[in-house]
Amino acid sequence: MFRDPVQSLEDPSFQPTAAAMRPLRVGMIGIGTVGAGTFRVLARNQALIAGRAGRGIEVVVVAARNLARAVSVVGKDVALTNDPMQVATHPDVDVLVEAAGGTGPARDWVLAAIRAGKHVVTANKALLAEHGNEIFAAARQHGVAVAYEGAVAVSIPIVKALREGLTANRIEWVAGIINGTTNFILSKMRDDGVGFAEALAQAQALGYAEADPTFDIEGIDAAHKITLLAANAFGMPLRFADAQVEGITALQGLDVACAEQLGFRIKLLGVARRREHGDGVNGDGADGVELRVQPALVPATHLLAHVNGSMNGIMVKGDASGVTMYYGAGAGSEQTASAVIADLVDVARLHGTHAAQRVPHLGFHAPAIHDHLAVLPRAAVHTRHYLRVPVHQAQQIEAVGAWLAAQHVPVAQVQLACAQHLPAGGTPQVLVLTDAVAQATVDLAVHALGAHPAVAGPVVSLRVEMLEG
Repeated sequence: MFRDPVQSLEDPSFQPTAAAMRPLRVGMIGIGTVGAGTFRVLARNQALIAGRAGRGIEVVVVAARNLARAVSVVGKDVALTNDPMQVATHPDVDVLVEAAGGTGPARDWVLAAIRAGKHVVTANKALLAEHGNEIFAAARQHGVAVAYEGAVAVSIPIVKALREGLTANRIEWVAGIINGTTNFILSKMRDDGVGFAEALAQAQALGYAEADPTFDIEGIDAAHKITLLAANAFGMPLRFADAQVEGITALQGLDVACAEQLGFRIKLLGVARRREHGDGVNGDGADGVELRVQPALVPATHLLAHVNGSMNGIMVKGDASGVTMYYGAGAGSEQTASAVIADLVDVARLHGTHAAQRVPHLGFHAPAIHDHLAVLPRAAVHTRHYLRVPVHQAQQIEAVGAWLAAQHVPVAQVQLACAQHLPAGGTPQVLVLTDAVAQATVDLAVHALGAHPAVAGPVVSLRVEMLEG
């Protein structure tokens, strides 16, 4: 069939409509890091972008708080306003680029643009994680697209990979390093042997962390992103409120060093894993998704262990594709612009395409979304675990192992932390690696272990993610 004669794609008799020939007209709210980067790249590569889109893309109006600064970025040929709603509903705008951030006002602007029949492009992961179900429903109702590649791992086209490149696959899990700030901090703690506070201060000095880094270091930013990835991977609604989120603020340098001793590295991971009855793991037989962010040990030989500094890395396991990996910058002005403009090119190509034939917002058309697919509770998550148990005397290592075994924890390895990792005169530390076990079992054992007479202080527990193919 591939040899059948076909009509040329360059058929000179084809006459596109006037609307399809004119440039795609963009209204932009916000001209800060993302907005300015988008404008610069559009201007610099305009001919290249038009060649790929089949039409030009031009910014016609921008809303900004500081109009004088906005003029210095966009020049005098672009209309300016300090009222974002004017941009969202502007009659000469085809697509709204929301580049201001936040969730409250941004939600109102985006919904107003959708009701006015305009497509929307945004890199605002918080907006979509918290209000995406409402926004996507409105977009379906009004027949417009909402594109958001820049919302997750910016320069890495992971949303497109899930929605298009891996459509043949039943996705088993998505996991990765999706916050550059925390990855920079953890890399510094490992490479330079500094504590969390010093590594955070370095990240702030270099511009990798905000003055208020809460969203990054508490895992909230990564949770927004893994929520979007899970929805695209498994065809489920956005369930950010159900995600289990743990940051790195309590992580100690001692555990970073002890993980290295055991052949692991600690990374802040976002993990979305489909669990089904009969998979041999989900003991209660429930059908659902693990949706979580936490610092976890990964083998030092694993590809994700070598994603360092502010870089991002994401892995996807499909039943047909096997494991694929995506690596790149997770932040930056023009890096985000790369994703925003790719979305604009997709929108520019939509003219004349019925909404039902477009790539759906969450990778699955609305009737195929699994509304019943639940997020599994923390207690039901099964992984291997790392425990660090301070003891009064080094020879009490055997008592720790025996106690855990009595609590039905499958102990795989027990050893003492190297003396070089401990402060002078420090308490001996027993390091334990378990086989896969339910979080509920580990929580009970850790609580009970805290009362054991051999134990000299709080027990530290971290998950171990093998992420095998």
